[in-house]
Amino acid sequence: MAMKRKHKRLTFVLIAMALVGVATGLVLYALSDGISLFHSPTDIVEKQPKETQRLRLGGLVVEDSVRREDGSPVVMFGVTDMENTVQVSYNGLLPDLFREGQGIVAEGRYVNGVFVASEVLAKHDENYMAPEVAESLKKSGNWKPEDAGAPAGTKVPAQ
Repeated sequence: MAMKRKHKRLTFVLIAMALVGVATGLVLYALSDGISLFHSPTDIVEKQPKETQRLRLGGLVVEDSVRREDGSPVVMFGVTDMENTVQVSYNGLLPDLFREGQGIVAEGRYVNGVFVASEVLAKHDENYMAPEVAESLKKSGNWKPEDAGAPAGTKVPAQ
């Protein structure tokens, strides 16, 4: 028995939709490694992300936490949202505007309790903080708009 024209069209449309769905799924799967979601130190401490997951960590550099081994390019420092602190390890040159007490965003992976950063971005002037960092500080109750980028009790050095 031959298929009617209407049935052939319906079959074609269903197959096309299935192929588009499979293609979309494959594209999203391929891009998932390149996606890095923003997290505050509290998010990272509470959720303990997988070591393979790329993340963006945002917060303030903890005062007196920056240390470097003699002759080593690796820098260790703490990042806080005033609720929790995450230790960050970065192998490379820090941005010129990197300072203790200022907002940063670091991109990398959380491995064995240390955030291993592949990139560190510092805020570009004393009145700016990355929107994700500011939002995280607002959620934790440590944000004051009059501080123009620095939560209460944070010493922000003059630029």
